[in-house]
Amino acid sequence: MSKTAVIGGGSFGTVVANIIALNGHDVQFWMRSGELVNQVNQLHENKQYLPGYALSKQVVATESMAEAVTGANLIFVAVPSSSFREVVKQVVSFAPTDSMLISTTKGIEPDSFKLMSQILSEESPGSKIGVLSGPNLAKEIATKHPTGTVIASNFVEIRESVKEILRSETFRVYTNDDMFGIELGGSLKNIYAIIAGLAASIGMGHNTNSMLVTRALAEMARFGRELGADPMTFLGLAGVGDLVVTCSTPLSRNYRIGQALGAGCSIEEAIAEVGQVAEGVNTVKLVKVKADELNVYMPLVSGLYRIIYENQPIKNILSSLTLSEEALDVEFAATDEKILNRN
Repeated sequence: MSKTAVIGGGSFGTVVANIIALNGHDVQFWMRSGELVNQVNQLHENKQYLPGYALSKQVVATESMAEAVTGANLIFVAVPSSSFREVVKQVVSFAPTDSMLISTTKGIEPDSFKLMSQILSEESPGSKIGVLSGPNLAKEIATKHPTGTVIASNFVEIRESVKEILRSETFRVYTNDDMFGIELGGSLKNIYAIIAGLAASIGMGHNTNSMLVTRALAEMARFGRELGADPMTFLGLAGVGDLVVTCSTPLSRNYRIGQALGAGCSIEEAIAEVGQVAEGVNTVKLVKVKADELNVYMPLVSGLYRIIYENQPIKNILSSLTLSEEALDVEFAATDEKILNRN
């Protein structure tokens, strides 16, 4: 690669930039904060998001978008969904028209219900687009725990380029061409991570977590199929793989939001306690509205929505589980006729 850029100075952007640099590539690392830029360039560390994680000297931070992306032929965008379009507009104003753009953001744009790949296509219609997603807790990647991720794109060039530039003994990259399904999996699982954290906080055990994860997978596949995704995509790393990890550990911001809710915090207090963007809080509202519009059966989403936005008692999350007791166990593998007659 002649030049690679990573846009976004959070924990995942940091590990992606460092993996690329450790593979021998110079990386321009765009960050909003001048203080963090100085830390990375002088101390080779991102103390705010990954303290103690040594960064290669080939990771060069900058506040200048022009400096970061001018001449870059591969650009990873790792910023929250709420600011994604705004940042991409800046990227596109300086990046080459034939650059490859990769989203690592797991979220949905408010109002439009657009996924990040759709935003990239709208803002840069001439670019080749890809999505990177999977069970990728940045702290575990930083400590070299074996990890798998998925690069999804309609373009073989993107899939092969990202596999090559992110290759590592402990970071394995798989490929997929269902970009929409991969993105939906990464976005939807944040909702269920909040539910899992909440259930754990009020004393529910492993049996409950297992039921939550499997019923969540059914909801994800049902919703995804309605929107045009391949339901089998949700059986992969970016579906059930990401769902399992985020529903199992406090390393997940969304899981910690759920824990705080279960401990009696309001949603505002929970967000303040976690101190970082948790995509699931906004995603549950967007998905609830879309599911109602499409008449898609999603009792877990509806239950969490009522807890967060209607201040209903947490016990509703458990009653939501019982609503689906007559449903098929593995709905996404069933025929349309069986699903229509599930009750």
